[in-house]
Amino acid sequence: MPIDVFLVEDLKTIQSAMAQMLQGLGDFRVLATVSTEAEALAWIEAHQDQWALAVIDLVLEQGSGMSVISRCRAASPTGKVVVFSNFVTPGIRAHCLKLGADAAFDKDADLRAFADFCVDLDRGMPRPSA
Repeated sequence: MPIDVFLVEDLKTIQSAMAQMLQGLGDFRVLATVSTEAEALAWIEAHQDQWALAVIDLVLEQGSGMSVISRCRAASPTGKVVVFSNFVTPGIRAHCLKLGADAAFDKDADLRAFADFCVDLDRGMPRPSA
């Protein structure tokens, strides 16, 4: 059974690359991709508990991914919420985890760790927070 993914990312090239990468890592299916905070919040409201993994960028075309983190956590307590952004510093990571993210990865520095997280999720293995 595929892992249903909700992707919050404003750059079309990254959206496409993420979908391809996830498909290469395991049985992932991207259900929806949105590029703004408002679109993300509306999608979450309409699709509570219908996704297993949310991948959230922090800097969006409009708004921020920060509020999306807590809304995802409230909408699906069992779903995995992961931040994947160019702006993940130790302080930002701690804040994301406080908001309810399961992990936060920097797109450049933590690509391998993000991929490992996804592979572990696909295999049903426990995952440490990054």
